[in-house]
Amino acid sequence: MAILITSAADLDPNGTYTYADYLSWQFTELVELLRGKVMRRMSAPTDQHQALVGELHFLLKAHLRRHACQVRIAPYDVRLIKRGTSPRPADTAIHTVVQPDICVICDPAKIERRGCLGAPDLIIEVTSPGTAARDWKDKFDLYEENEVGEYWIVTPQESSLAAFVRDEASGRYRLVGEYAGPGAIPCHTLPGLAMDWTDVFSDAEV
Repeated sequence: MAILITSAADLDPNGTYTYADYLSWQFTELVELLRGKVMRRMSAPTDQHQALVGELHFLLKAHLRRHACQVRIAPYDVRLIKRGTSPRPADTAIHTVVQPDICVICDPAKIERRGCLGAPDLIIEVTSPGTAARDWKDKFDLYEENEVGEYWIVTPQESSLAAFVRDEASGRYRLVGEYAGPGAIPCHTLPGLAMDWTDVFSDAEV
């Protein structure tokens, strides 16, 4: 008989879990699964973090009106599946479920009632002191491995944004831009997007 999990503290930090397990948990705390391992949020997002997420979402949403691509913000389950596996795997075969701050999905077939199944075209993570290492290493490697085409890492403390695009030949991310002052921020996924650093970091001192 399965054990009812009513708190994230009841999870085995050394255990390996699936999306089926994830769905059975009876608690409201947001957690992620990275290759079957549970990742808990270190602390609540700061006001600055939430303001940046809101600003980016507003800019993307405005651009994507009457557009095939869709933008979503956390909490929103993104299930990443290994290359070469079934495009519609069973819940017990999925070991990675993440909650990106923002994601853009251009394939409508990937959007369903429970979230996104497959790699989004663009993922944006806004770092905080408790998540920066995870965003720059664990999630960087995970998104690269699972063929997320473009990955932005936003650092509020530095009012900066680093953009990476996945090279199809090598399968590795390459840095295509670092933005820490006034000027355009181009987007490989959405070439028509007109976004400026001052739009994103409106409260930063120039």
